[in-house]
Amino acid sequence: MADLKIRKIPDSILRKKAAKVDKVSDKEKKVLADMAETMYLNQGVGLAAVQVGIDRQLAVIDVGDGLIKLINPVIVKKDGQETQEEGCLSVPEVTVKVKRAKTVHVNFLNEEGEVIQLRAEGLLARAIQHEIDHLSGVLIVDHLNPIQKLLLKKKPTLSKTAKRI
Repeated sequence: MADLKIRKIPDSILRKKAAKVDKVSDKEKKVLADMAETMYLNQGVGLAAVQVGIDRQLAVIDVGDGLIKLINPVIVKKDGQETQEEGCLSVPEVTVKVKRAKTVHVNFLNEEGEVIQLRAEGLLARAIQHEIDHLSGVLIVDHLNPIQKLLLKKKPTLSKTAKRI
């Protein structure tokens, strides 16, 4: 069973730009498996390594179509825009309306070290953007304007419809 603890705001690792993975080894494969288990146990649809205290560009996502493991993900193209509520395992009890691209094209390494190119839309595109934000030290609360940030400090809420990414 995975023994990974989800780090929560204001933990400083959540603000760190994660280090690239130079070579995919058994260690990274084990971390990805443990991250997936942790994500499922916490009813999330995505999890970045920094959220469990690991300084590596690793993320796992499952929006209902099967698990995707991403190593060194990079968005190479974005199309369209939409705004939706998001939750986050590292920012509990809070939802934020975040404007993101509707469609993204992302390149990443898989567990075999092969370069994968993926076109994603809908919730998968949103989850990919959310996790890449984490790998860059960006949290959903950073998408708020200063007044919204002040209001959030006074009264956090969690919408039942927002996905915890």
